[in-house]
Amino acid sequence: MADLPIDLDADLADRLAQCLDAEAKIPRALEALGPLGHRDVVLLEGGRGLRARQLASLGARLIILEPADHLEVVRPGLQDLIEGGHQLAAGDAHDLPGPENSVDAVVSLWSAFRGASEEAVAEADRVLRPEGRLLVLHDYGRDDVSRLRGGELPEYGAWSRRDGWFLRNGFKLRVIHCWWTWPDMEAARSFLGDAFGRMGAELADSLRRPRLSYNVAIYHRARGATAGEQSLAAAGRA
Repeated sequence: MADLPIDLDADLADRLAQCLDAEAKIPRALEALGPLGHRDVVLLEGGRGLRARQLASLGARLIILEPADHLEVVRPGLQDLIEGGHQLAAGDAHDLPGPENSVDAVVSLWSAFRGASEEAVAEADRVLRPEGRLLVLHDYGRDDVSRLRGGELPEYGAWSRRDGWFLRNGFKLRVIHCWWTWPDMEAARSFLGDAFGRMGAELADSLRRPRLSYNVAIYHRARGATAGEQSLAAAGRA
């Protein structure tokens, strides 16, 4: 699920990939918070390579992690990246490859850090270099897309609160205002109806333009940061 926020069959996933964040705000925001260009970057789950290619286009040197039993499933879709010098390796957020102080950033897009993850944070701190960054992207809500998924998801409330797990564990929050954008209203209606049934069709009927507002949150953290240190750093920049 590293390419997209929801699991869909192959055809619908391809169609969503074409419309989600066509402006490429997400990779630009990750670069601004990293940076990632010309640095060693662990990407948790490569999916079919959509986000991996975006990070590679920034100049990141990628180590793409997948569960050991999934490596050969994803390898064909990532072959161009592998041939370009990027690595595909077995691992996950709790078992990162490499020695201490070996990478500049660890990036997770939607799939990992979906609960209290102190052990995963400690593992990221282990492999990160002194100025390294942990970047975790999740949906934020307060947008059109959240109407399709139900308001009870923790990413739509609990995770972004001041007393939520992320902000209590040294992360800061950057909200990125993105879009799902289609070429015309017909394409929007077709996708929303096919992917989300009646709920999607009703939302499509309410649109005046062929796009949905879509907000994501990047929870970002310096290596070894604590909540208190993050607050002091923010105060110093005020």
